[in-house]
Amino acid sequence: MSYAKQVIADTIKKTPGEAEFHQTLTEVLTSLEPVFDKHPDFEKAALLERYVIPERVIQFRVPWVDDAGKVRVNTGYRVQFNSAIGPYKGGLRFHPSVNLSILKFLGFEQILKNALTTLPIGGGKGGADFDPKGKSDMEVMRFCQSFMTELYRHIGPDMDVPAGDIGVGGREIAYMYGQYKRITGRYEGVLTGKGLTFGGSLARTEATGYGLLYLLDEMLKKAGKGIDGKTIVISGSGNVAVFAAQKAYQLGGRPVTMSDSNGFIYDKDGIDLDLIKDIKLNRRARISEYVNAKKSAFYTGTAGSHSGIWATKCDIALPCATQNELFEDDAKLLINNGCFAVAEGANMPCTNEAAEALQQNGVLFAPAKAANAGGVAVSALEMSQNSQRMSWTFEEVDNQLRSIMVNIYAQMAGAAEEYGVKGNFMAGANIAGFLKVANAMMSQGIV
Repeated sequence: MSYAKQVIADTIKKTPGEAEFHQTLTEVLTSLEPVFDKHPDFEKAALLERYVIPERVIQFRVPWVDDAGKVRVNTGYRVQFNSAIGPYKGGLRFHPSVNLSILKFLGFEQILKNALTTLPIGGGKGGADFDPKGKSDMEVMRFCQSFMTELYRHIGPDMDVPAGDIGVGGREIAYMYGQYKRITGRYEGVLTGKGLTFGGSLARTEATGYGLLYLLDEMLKKAGKGIDGKTIVISGSGNVAVFAAQKAYQLGGRPVTMSDSNGFIYDKDGIDLDLIKDIKLNRRARISEYVNAKKSAFYTGTAGSHSGIWATKCDIALPCATQNELFEDDAKLLINNGCFAVAEGANMPCTNEAAEALQQNGVLFAPAKAANAGGVAVSALEMSQNSQRMSWTFEEVDNQLRSIMVNIYAQMAGAAEEYGVKGNFMAGANIAGFLKVANAMMSQGIV
């Protein structure tokens, strides 16, 4: 049994019930096997055995009081996975599905994603099984304050800098930052995704969606293709999906779908972004309301599954909703309908089987750790602005973002070719990100 396969088997045995973590562990380590053939010293130093275990896992209770005066209790987490190349960096997710397995999967992916940006940031992830949907602003505030009352002990601008994720937007970040400042008395860059009036960065809201399109555009250009005139299927309707659609329009594409957890909309005339922003970002309503205003659209309820959306004929697919939303059967639908490119806007939205099917059938495939790295890249740029006590223009940040995403494509394409898997951008992204972290770990000794 190879070194990578042995570590996969041992880790799965030691971490029962962590399906999401096992999925990403298997995908990443399997693709890294060519690396260990060239670097036998990694095995001697037990590098992988150290790499797959978080440096620290923090779990805590989060008590709060709802508007009816009832005491509620949720579970909070922070997984500080790897700090070899910089302070832990990764989002906070508030969603009922949050558990240790999901956060370990996200943190594990975050290590590689952050390394690909070439910025000095390590990998981490956190959150709670709290659902902001249906809660009043005051309930969300009380929860965020209680959450930060414990978390503040474990974070800092040179230690761990969280950001947002599913269920954690500008409102939640602001409440948590206010509580951090209240407890510590320090005004510092300890969270990113902050409001522009208290240390936030221009282009941060747009960053993940814009970055996704910048990398997609570079990948297509190198393949002799382009976005202009192409029909695009997008899942999700949060910041990533909305601003991916916005940049797609700017590059000449035509997004025709968006979704939420209840179903998806198809608009043959192209998605009306102003209407979507009002429904989803301003009013936090259900996407089904879209068809009430647009006669060119129809809505399909999917009872919590996004799979129906992938039957829509398209040239490009951008899964931007959540993990494991695009299965092997969905990949086959895309292939049969002529889709030639898939770029992941969400974290691990394609199952391993789906990703393999797409690549085996010649579909250009950009994995999440590369394609959606724009958000954390601009978060790191926000950290730089906070440290310098400066605020850069939108154009300055956006230009740096585009440059970072073009460089990420070059890294993953170059690593794939160097290690004998040319065109396999999933393996290339894994190898390029891993080598940066591995070399730092080797230099720092057995820690």
